[in-house]
Amino acid sequence: MTGHALTVQRALNAGAFMVPGLALWLPSGYSWGAVWLLLLALWTAPQWGRHPVRANVWALTASVAVMALLFISEAGWARGWAGMDRPAKYLAALPCFFMLAWRGPDPQAVWHGVMAGAWGTGAIALWQVLGQGLVRATGYTNEIQYGNLSLLLGLLCLVALAVRWRDWHAGWRAGLAGGAALGFMASALSQSRGGWLALALALPVLLALAWRFLPRRLMARGSATLALALGALVLALHAPLQSRLALVAQEVQLFEQQGEANTSVGQRLAHWQLAWDMGREKPLWGWGGAEYVREKADRARRGETSHAVTGYDHVHNEMLDIFVRRGLLGVLGLLAFYLVPLTVFWPTRARLAAVADASPDALGESARRSALALRLAGVSVVLAYMGFGLTQVFFAHNSGNLFYLFMLALLYGALHRSETARPDGRA
Repeated sequence: MTGHALTVQRALNAGAFMVPGLALWLPSGYSWGAVWLLLLALWTAPQWGRHPVRANVWALTASVAVMALLFISEAGWARGWAGMDRPAKYLAALPCFFMLAWRGPDPQAVWHGVMAGAWGTGAIALWQVLGQGLVRATGYTNEIQYGNLSLLLGLLCLVALAVRWRDWHAGWRAGLAGGAALGFMASALSQSRGGWLALALALPVLLALAWRFLPRRLMARGSATLALALGALVLALHAPLQSRLALVAQEVQLFEQQGEANTSVGQRLAHWQLAWDMGREKPLWGWGGAEYVREKADRARRGETSHAVTGYDHVHNEMLDIFVRRGLLGVLGLLAFYLVPLTVFWPTRARLAAVADASPDALGESARRSALALRLAGVSVVLAYMGFGLTQVFFAHNSGNLFYLFMLALLYGALHRSETARPDGRA
């Protein structure tokens, strides 16, 4: 590897560490790695611009571009550059996808970043709750974004630990196990209930895939250990968890019996009902962002919906939010934004066998596990975001947008590097 290529590779590895590693334990930490990768993509554009692009990369970037166009059309040109804030992040991610498909980061750099991010967010959560006396851990963002992304970092640590158990030495195993525990603990201390729904959605799928591709004995031991660890976490945080679940039941009952929408759950239920009703009135194109907000306020003044919904500019459900704003075309775009990456990362026997067959006998199984871990990490990100979107518009926030875009780009780049590496370890 030439000096220039080595410099680029080190810079890529640094970005792969920064995106997950700094995401939650620095103010706007999710932006640091994204900006780094964008600058690197612009610097190396003359190199990656000459290389052919695989079909998977075109599919991923097309799904990103569609979302950018949807956000532009929702904001409308009347707002000028103010309406370009969110779509600009999507457009900025496009060259990074192409660059990372040309030269991916070392998978170890990604896992280092995931582990550091999980340890960092767990430490902050413990400090805020035990040291500062906060009721809920918030990090440097709101409780929902913080708790959900903390849970995702913990889940990624768990995936890497379980799938590549045989590849890690004792220090890595301890670090990943600690990262998983601290990520889940930070989520519990944030008391963000949407993360628990996401875990209930993602974990059965991941366990089924792991059961298909990992040795049965390893899976049995890992499942037992996971059950014990989650049980211990629930016992340790039993009081706040029970309180939050009881509050959900109480608020649902109040909404059903009295129409009470001035609660966390009641406001969501009222918002969902309103968004569904409005969306059906303009099912193809939706209302648009500004018109939706105005119409919502008008209906509240006329007594057709609760005034509780006017304090929020989104619906607290990703699918309903884009349906009422951009109609069925928006729903299709969002589904593609989930399903295209899910399809690209989904592990199959043929995909994993191709990796093992391309490596020397002694390294084939290790290469297969490395590819499987990265594929399951990509699946985890998508499934977690689908779960988060049930009770929150995660893509209405910078942290949600940037983490999804750049983690998928990094995981794809690391996967491509892992699957095309030569026996000497070079891509």
